[in-house]
Amino acid sequence: MIEEKITDMNIGGVVIFTKSLFIFLLLDVYLKGSYAVNSMEVEQHLEMGKKLLAAGQLAEALQHYHSAVDGDPNNYLTYFRRATVFLAMGKSKSALPDLTKVIELKPDFTAARIQRANVLLKQGKLDDAEKDFKSVIERGPNDEALSQLNAIAELRRDISEAYMYFEHGQLPTAVDILGRVIEKCPWDPSLHETRAECYIQMGEYYKAISDIRPTTSLRSDNRPAFYKMSDLYYKLGEAEESLIQIRECLKLDPDDKQCQPHYKKVKKLVKQINAAQEAKVNGQYDECLNKAKQFMKTEPNEEFYQLKGQGYLCHCNAKGGHIQEALRICNRLLNKNPENVEALMDRAEAYLASEKWEEAINDFQKALNMEEGNRRAQEGLNKAQKLLKQSQKKDYYKILGVKRTARKKEILKAYRKLAAIWHPDKYDGDDKAKAEKMFIDIAAAKEVLTDPEKRQKFDNGEDPLDPEQQQHGGGGPFWHEGFNPFGGGGFKFKFNFN
Repeated sequence: MIEEKITDMNIGGVVIFTKSLFIFLLLDVYLKGSYAVNSMEVEQHLEMGKKLLAAGQLAEALQHYHSAVDGDPNNYLTYFRRATVFLAMGKSKSALPDLTKVIELKPDFTAARIQRANVLLKQGKLDDAEKDFKSVIERGPNDEALSQLNAIAELRRDISEAYMYFEHGQLPTAVDILGRVIEKCPWDPSLHETRAECYIQMGEYYKAISDIRPTTSLRSDNRPAFYKMSDLYYKLGEAEESLIQIRECLKLDPDDKQCQPHYKKVKKLVKQINAAQEAKVNGQYDECLNKAKQFMKTEPNEEFYQLKGQGYLCHCNAKGGHIQEALRICNRLLNKNPENVEALMDRAEAYLASEKWEEAINDFQKALNMEEGNRRAQEGLNKAQKLLKQSQKKDYYKILGVKRTARKKEILKAYRKLAAIWHPDKYDGDDKAKAEKMFIDIAAAKEVLTDPEKRQKFDNGEDPLDPEQQQHGGGGPFWHEGFNPFGGGGFKFKFNFN
């Protein structure tokens, strides 16, 4: 009765109420269905993330955990699992906010609190780590938390001692203590930087670089670290690697006031060194000398580059025929470092060019003793020994009175001059036999030294007109492979100066 009256009195309101109730019921069904679908997708992402994580596919697993967190931002487990992936990828900074979120959503989740404490400990944030470990113990006994609290107390003592030794210049002791601390706090950049400074003062630049390198990721925008690595590589003589590091600095800030001028200097030096090397390889020895002098001028203060430049001067002078200058510079290098194998071999080459066979043999032998199996030293030794043996027999250069570096034009000029004197048809003296022998030697010298292939053989210690050395039989010692200075029987032939 009452319901009917209400209906009669407010028929319009009943219609509105009925429609609203219907819409609400529909919305409720939709939301429940949407939640069910969303929950199902989250579970799928979590399952896929778990499988990929187990397979070591961390980046792919992380993408699924991102999707899981987006789909269910109030599920503490999704944050915890994503934090686990971040840690596996070495991204402790990214893991920390997730672990903090887990603790906010579920304060009694001990595993997350211990995990966060361990991350803070590795980052060297001892006070924050200590708070988390104490919070765990307050909720109940925990062996790991108790052990780590004791470790924190010990770490504080070690850090204090390490800095004390560092300040007093007792660097090896400081390095030893810092080594123990860094094992427990590997993500603390200040510890790496302090140990790196110890190594720098001890002159152990490579070890310093090994400590500076991780700080480039432990600190954001760490341009000073890239600059310092570049500077250390530069001092070590590794200009190419120095250039790589300084470019990393400029990627962060192209106008960095410290990195920009250093980059220009290193780039110029690297270009000059590469040009010297290219000229050396291509046999452009004068160009090699010019480029070496250029980069020695670019960097006059670092000894490594001065010695490197002298190495180029030693080699390219020796190869370019500047024998006395080569010997002077090679001797200077070897006085500083008697075990410089390249300088030994270059000096040996200079000795060869100046016909000091025994000195060349000694240098090549020393080089071979230092680097057993060195091909250049072995070949040089063989050549020097052959030339020594050859010098005790016939020397075509001495016969014509020319240097071993003489060009074809000089050789022909010397031949014509001597042939005019000793040719049997032109000889005015009484000893025709002597004239014949002299002319045979002169003609043989001209034959060998004007033929590039034969001259090369002779320069390598082999007589191309000696049938025994050439393994050819028959004929006299100089009438080899058709060679006959008289061109026919007796002396009845036209005298030819060509």
